[in-house]
Amino acid sequence: MVSLICTLQGHRDDVNCCAFSASLLATCSTDKTIRVYSTRDFSELPFSPLSGHGYGVHSCCFSPCGQYLASCSTDATTVVWAMGSGEIEAVFEHPGRSPVRVCTFSPDSSYLISGASDGTVALWDFKSRTLYKTKAVPDTTIVACSFSPCGQLFATGSTYGDLRIWDLAMKQLHTEKYAHDLGVSCCQFAPQAVRDKAGRVVQVHLASCGQDSFLKIWLVSLNLSKGCKMQLVHKLSDQSSTVLCCAYSADGQLLASGSMDKTVAIYEANDGVLLYTLTQHERYVTACAFSPTAPLIATGSMDKTVNVWRVDDGCSAQGAEPDGRSLPVPCSSQEAGRKWPGHSRWMVGDWLEDDVSAWLREEGLESLVDKFKANNIDGAELLALTKETLSSELKIESLGLRSKILQKIEELKMPPVSDGIPDEFLCPITHEVMKDPVIAADGYSYEREAIESWIKTKNRSSPMTNLPLQTTALTPNRTLKMAICRWTSS
Repeated sequence: MVSLICTLQGHRDDVNCCAFSASLLATCSTDKTIRVYSTRDFSELPFSPLSGHGYGVHSCCFSPCGQYLASCSTDATTVVWAMGSGEIEAVFEHPGRSPVRVCTFSPDSSYLISGASDGTVALWDFKSRTLYKTKAVPDTTIVACSFSPCGQLFATGSTYGDLRIWDLAMKQLHTEKYAHDLGVSCCQFAPQAVRDKAGRVVQVHLASCGQDSFLKIWLVSLNLSKGCKMQLVHKLSDQSSTVLCCAYSADGQLLASGSMDKTVAIYEANDGVLLYTLTQHERYVTACAFSPTAPLIATGSMDKTVNVWRVDDGCSAQGAEPDGRSLPVPCSSQEAGRKWPGHSRWMVGDWLEDDVSAWLREEGLESLVDKFKANNIDGAELLALTKETLSSELKIESLGLRSKILQKIEELKMPPVSDGIPDEFLCPITHEVMKDPVIAADGYSYEREAIESWIKTKNRSSPMTNLPLQTTALTPNRTLKMAICRWTSS
């Protein structure tokens, strides 16, 4: 079930992009501004709107920690803003002074990519604020880019219609020509990847959309000896006009797209099944983004508005109105999420410092309470912690302790479950609750014994896609296993 929470009407021209951090929502527009809202109540921050660009702003993105916001514009710059104050932190002038159409951070904030109208891709070393490398794709405009979850690869899409996979040395590992016949409009890697025993990424999904009115899901496979290749897994045609934007949810289970037909489509990402169609926008839907910490999605449009929706967990597709006309009564953003014993607020992102302290004690991390309090870590900041911030800012030297903290944070991010058996807890082969879930090369989770038996007898084909499995390596899905254990014990 999807419900409309609020409609933001601050922009005076087309909304071109939306982006979430753990606690903020940013939107940018052809009106030259970026507006920033708190996801607590969707009130605009005191320093918003940000007005540093001379022309329309095409794209915006948060650094993974949420400390910075980058925006790019026709004025040929990518501006980095400090989210504590709204001040300009850095200005990157694109090589060739061409209009910049898209920008994105790497998962560890080490790099920032910008793509421009002259076909150049610039890779910036964000820590030193310098240009690291640049390459050009002739006779086209770069309009889409996305980092893989490992941060070692990135994809770009252009108006020529091709998708390209690059490494950090700016070497093109693969080019999928005519991925979208009339041009790519957006692409995004899924947040999860399949890794081998050495921890290297071997497979990851990539979603793309374009002028051909298709949303496509690709399987990107990496092999040290054979290089990189892409296979088309799903070709979705539920929208009747150009698909302008696409985005994965933080857990990779949902995929959304916005179209010139004024609709937003939300799919079950693994199977490509259409779950909901939203029809509240009056003009082209140009932007969509999922929150990393809450069941929220923001959609932006040429009608100058941004709609914020709540996507309820545990609801089947039959619970949605297929034409999008009948929606539940709007609810507050603080009603969504999981309530944890001993804490005063429902949403982890809404926790106060005392709630974080209570959680640390429950998880056996009492020794960290004073350190977290000294750094004023609330719920939103807790969810944004990384190995780097734990080491550099909180001065936690023990690698094992940092890993334990991050594992506990990942447990917090697990979505709530319904009273019945959640579908994701059932093995697709046995249809029983999994005891030892593992991730196969197709990106799906299975009971270990069942998938091992399948691989031995089914010529290494995927039980879900029927495509060949590129590797028989199985990765334990510890996060899913913990979720199943919590559900069975409750």
